[in-house]
Amino acid sequence: MLEQLLTLNLFGFFLVFARVGTALATMPGFSAAYVPTDMRLAIGLAIAFVMAPALIAEMPAMPASVSGIAILIGGEMLIGAFLGTIATILMGALQTAGTLIAYVASLANALIQDPIAEQQSSTVASFLLVMGVVLVFTSDLHHLMLRAVADSYSLVTPGQPFPAEDVSQIMARRVADAFALGLRLSAPFVIVGLTYYVGLGFLGRLMPQLQVFFFGLPVQIGIQLWVLAIAVTGMMMAFLQSFGEVYQGFTLP
Repeated sequence: MLEQLLTLNLFGFFLVFARVGTALATMPGFSAAYVPTDMRLAIGLAIAFVMAPALIAEMPAMPASVSGIAILIGGEMLIGAFLGTIATILMGALQTAGTLIAYVASLANALIQDPIAEQQSSTVASFLLVMGVVLVFTSDLHHLMLRAVADSYSLVTPGQPFPAEDVSQIMARRVADAFALGLRLSAPFVIVGLTYYVGLGFLGRLMPQLQVFFFGLPVQIGIQLWVLAIAVTGMMMAFLQSFGEVYQGFTLP
């Protein structure tokens, strides 16, 4: 036992932990503020310990200089941060959709502390984000995220230069796609809200004595909540499908 501990490649293990731990530190759910720091560290060490036997043979030898070690570990942390940030960007699609829904439903001023975005968000956006994180874990998509981290060693071998150009292009594409997905998810609410606004405008012209604000606002909120109850299932299915397709592209066939 002592001989095995002495011959263990601790540097290779820490290289694995640098990428895996950084990815977990930026992935939604794992990186949430309500998860204690020691628990996040324990999860990262446990997953790195499980992945290390299969990956440690691909780890380069420890450089002789301190600067070489820092560059090697820094590159691994950048790759891990990239893989984790992709999930955060995808979750941003739900926040975009929730914010747009809140605007057309006149709920934009109803703000609460969002535990996922860790900032003040509308109630609709917070509801969609919490539901999105729960569904990612219940549908085992977090396994796909971890598999993408493990397969990333075949795409970006430790010790190679950081592919900054490819990473920047992928990040820009993912941000644009997430915003477009948020617009598509909120499209039914925008259409219903626009139709309601046009009808309310005609009603205000036909009945000038009608108090449009006091009459229209409760009805508008009720209609949008009714549409949300009908469309939320399809919205989350479309989000999970897009989430899985993105991370499937980082896994080996």
